Amino acid sequence: MGVLSNLKILDFSTLLPGPFATLMLADLGAEVIHVESATRPDLVRNMEPRVNGVSVIHSALNRNKKSLTLNLKQAEAVEIINSLVADYDIVVEQFRPGVMERLGVGYPQLSEINPSVIYCSISGYGQTGPYRERAGHDNNYLSIAGLNGYAGRKAERTPIMGVPIADLAGGSLHSVIGILAAVNHRTVSGEGQHVDISMTDAAFSLNVLFGCNYLAANEEPHSGEMLLNGGSFYDYYETSDGRYMSVGSLEPHFFRVLCLTLGGEALLVLGRRQEKDSIRQFRAELERLFKQKTQAQWCEIFAEKDACVEPVLSFAEATENEQLVARGMMTDVPMPEGTVQRQISNPIKFSAARARYDFSGVSPGEHNTEILSGLGMSEKDIKQLAASGVLG
Repeated sequence: MGVLSNLKILDFSTLLPGPFATLMLADLGAEVIHVESATRPDLVRNMEPRVNGVSVIHSALNRNKKSLTLNLKQAEAVEIINSLVADYDIVVEQFRPGVMERLGVGYPQLSEINPSVIYCSISGYGQTGPYRERAGHDNNYLSIAGLNGYAGRKAERTPIMGVPIADLAGGSLHSVIGILAAVNHRTVSGEGQHVDISMTDAAFSLNVLFGCNYLAANEEPHSGEMLLNGGSFYDYYETSDGRYMSVGSLEPHFFRVLCLTLGGEALLVLGRRQEKDSIRQFRAELERLFKQKTQAQWCEIFAEKDACVEPVLSFAEATENEQLVARGMMTDVPMPEGTVQRQISNPIKFSAARARYDFSGVSPGEHNTEILSGLGMSEKDIKQLAASGVLG
């Protein structure tokens, strides 16, 4: 059944932040209807690569979700949403502020129909403030939030991460937290509410480790000077074959093992000195030592050492890592044509439940008949709606 099998969600979102949030919820049992346009499909549907003509990214992001196509500019489509929201009483949307209200399916309208509705709006800058209608992307949100201001090494360009942090850690995961918190509040009080998620706000909150130093003690973080951004030995070190090892041996007992494994007591003594020159010398010595062996050799040396030293793996290598394999972090998900597709598993483990992987992302409108029949519509009614463009 899944731990969230009592939740029913209408998902109007596209691209990444909203869809990843509802993917997490759907994996854990929530029933999700992806409400989308048949004529202006989610751009994720067009992303490469494709298997059997279907985007693999769409298949993964939209697994376990039913698809309902509606033209929300038509009154009949809005009426269908009004009927659904009596039961599907959690709504997720990702448009700019005001768009859903203009379509007639904003929080003010739907809360009139169902006062207990939980309505989550995900946007770049939130529903209020001078930037509320400004366009943006992940790197913009990270920049405005101050995270990029001290990322990376001193005097180097801000690094580009392969993962959109503000979208996922900001928009997606904070949305899941906000929705589940609102569900708990509704359980206690019976009240629904509007959950306003700003990806920039959420990214700003991720400054918790060093941002508090500035707010409370006026110590501003700077690139290349902090514990985790190049101001210490915490870093990645090149090996003789051009690969890298990650070194995170910050605690004294891990640090001691690192030093004794690499260079003995002399390295340990040098590493304990806190002067800037000594820190630079220690880093240089680590760089010299790690370049003496291949990544595979270092992996073998540190395999039994409790030192927080691990290889930097490619994604392909990560899929074969024994820890990730043992944790079941990849799973086979059924595809419409009867095959299966390998996808990333839900990372949350429960002792009394498990995630579900019923089906991958489906074609637009795959569940139109099923959903509309559930509202009491006949086959003739549904055909008329399709002919008049309501389902397009």
